[in-house]
Amino acid sequence: MTVQIGDVAGVFVALYAAHQVGDHWVQTCHQSAHKGLPGWVGRWNCAKHVASYTATGLVALLALAAVTGWRPGAGPLLAGLAVSAVTHYWADRRTTLRRLADLVACGEFFELGRPRPGRDDNPSLGTGAYALDQSFHIGWLFVAALLIAI
Repeated sequence: MTVQIGDVAGVFVALYAAHQVGDHWVQTCHQSAHKGLPGWVGRWNCAKHVASYTATGLVALLALAAVTGWRPGAGPLLAGLAVSAVTHYWADRRTTLRRLADLVACGEFFELGRPRPGRDDNPSLGTGAYALDQSFHIGWLFVAALLIAI
């Protein structure tokens, strides 16, 4: 089995673009605010986000296929999208990614930029938690791209 580097590159670019759109435009504010909550409320909102996120990835891959003539195998396509979806859900539950950050000595970085209790800090996208979240997702997108390009 030979994997073409152009296929991997094309699939990764499509998944990365879909990631940006799915994580920031398609995800609702309600999902974003509630996906990390404990219990079924958090799980349900995270699952809805991951479903729309995965659908966005599938649309991007179908567009890639339509424009380039690339033809993914059904098995690799499903496997790659499943890896992307499962790892995205895992990280977006928040406590799991926080535990990983602590485990690899990045807990202090995870807290960087977080509003402090009792202070009028301005929350922003420039937090350590956000940077670790995005880099985790992008790393797994590469794994998904490798699987899909098989």
